[in-house]
Formats: sequence, C-alpha cells, structure tokens
Amino acid sequence: MSDCIFCKIAAGDIPSATIYEDDEFRVILDLGPATKGHALILPKQHYKDITELPEDLAGKAMILAKKIVTCMMEAIPCDGYNIVQNNGEPAGQTVFHFHMHLIPRYVGDHAGVTWKPGTLSEEVKKEILEKAACLK
Repeated sequence: MSDCIFCKIAAGDIPSATIYEDDEFRVILDLGPATKGHALILPKQHYKDITELPEDLAGKAMILAKKIVTCMMEAIPCDGYNIVQNNGEPAGQTVFHFHMHLIPRYVGDHAGVTWKPGTLSEEVKKEILEKAACLK
C-alpha cells in the first residue's frame, strides 16, 4: 500500500534500525520503545492484521520471533520477553499493517504489558463454546 508507513519501512524506502532482514520480513528497532531493545517484526507484504495474514507467514513470523528473542537475550541481557501482536484499534493497533512487538523485560521496568484477570462465568463459557463452531 502506497500510504502505509510500515510498507515503506519494510521495503527499505524509509531508513530504519534494521536488526534482521530476509525475503519476507524486516525486523527493526522501535522508535518509541517500551524498553531497551524493543523491536518490530514487519512482513514485507501488506496485511492489515492477523486475519489477513496467510497461515504459513503467521507460522514463519512466530519462528522468526523465537530466533530474534533468543539472539537478543544474549546480546542485551534481560529478565524476560513479551511478544505482543495487536489487532484493531480497541486492542491497541495504531498502524494497520500486521506487526509483532518483541519487548525485552527487565525487573522493575514498569512497561505495563499486563491486565487484571477476570473470572470466566459458566454463562459466558457456555455461550462461547456453543458459538465457536468455526473451531470444530
């Protein structure tokens, strides 16, 4: 897409701090990092979100995330990692080009990628199990 900032970055049209690149992906350091070493996996082809991403590419993105995280944990030692992928504005997606955040975590960093757990009620559980026929 000609107006997509991540398409331009993934294609190399806009300079970035690229830490990895292959035929399908570019991995860059985030310009607004949650923590030191925060990176983004960008597919070179445009897909709005995970629902448009082909299954084989989704699998490759997760394998790449493992490779990058494993390397970065040695390069810039940290205490853990978040792999975050947002879909839709209410979920925090601000650039509508599929991407994955790889966020190193450090004790006391206060990056805040957590939520307060709720409770799964019997009513909601039954509703979801009945309506999720697409998974059967």
